Amino acid sequence: MRTVALPGGETVPALGQGTWNMGENRGEIRREADALRLGIDLGMSLIDTAEMYANGGAETVVAEASAGQRDKLFIVSKVLPSNASRSGVPAACERSLKRLKTDRIDLYLLHWQGGHPLAETVAAFEALRAAGKIRYWGVSNLDTADMTELLEVAGGQACAADQVLYHPDSRGIEFDLLPWCASHGIPIMAYSPLGHHVRRLLGSPALRAVARRHRVTPAQVAIAWGLRHPMVISIPKAADVAHVRENAAAATLELTPADLAEIDAAHQPPGRKQALDLL
Repeated sequence: MRTVALPGGETVPALGQGTWNMGENRGEIRREADALRLGIDLGMSLIDTAEMYANGGAETVVAEASAGQRDKLFIVSKVLPSNASRSGVPAACERSLKRLKTDRIDLYLLHWQGGHPLAETVAAFEALRAAGKIRYWGVSNLDTADMTELLEVAGGQACAADQVLYHPDSRGIEFDLLPWCASHGIPIMAYSPLGHHVRRLLGSPALRAVARRHRVTPAQVAIAWGLRHPMVISIPKAADVAHVRENAAAATLELTPADLAEIDAAHQPPGRKQALDLL
């Protein structure tokens, strides 16, 4: 598994696992946890979750999947903007730790920017880091101007990642955010790498043509496409073992310049600044 370096030098898998929509049905928790466990066995030991997902239900799925192997994992979770105050962050973190059945979160993200000042959120993150409750902190859904503001805040230089939407039909970050983060050594964590509308993206004639040449699936092409950048971590969700195996195999797919040119022709890179795409 290729790795990506965090600002402090520690490396994490470039391909991880997402958990959005997991934990919503108690009858599915065991199946979802089994899928995560298989992903861990296949090298996808970075698992992304959030207090928002199923109102904490996704974190309970992660807890079940991580039982007996917590030290192998790099767990990412997120605090809601409404909880991102100086007192709200530690309280939310404690709730997440309880649901995750762990004593620390490896990377704790602000889910998106809300009404609380970034300086207040960062101060709370830094206090959690000093207490050993979290190992790193970062942000999600922040654009270039927001990131610039963040780094001007006291302690803001410790930001370890920015998690944003990124796939072949959503390439706006390539114009400025991705190069800006790369220049500052801050990885981009790509959520929903198979697109807003999965069937539409995977029906792309360009992705299908590339997939046929490599004898893989369009989903694997889409994931490999995101992973072509050395500072991108991809976190596709898969709640069943077949999709987990499909996702994991994408880590070994090397797209050629001709493949990338064909994808660029159908899914054009940005020629100007665009508003940050969100889900």
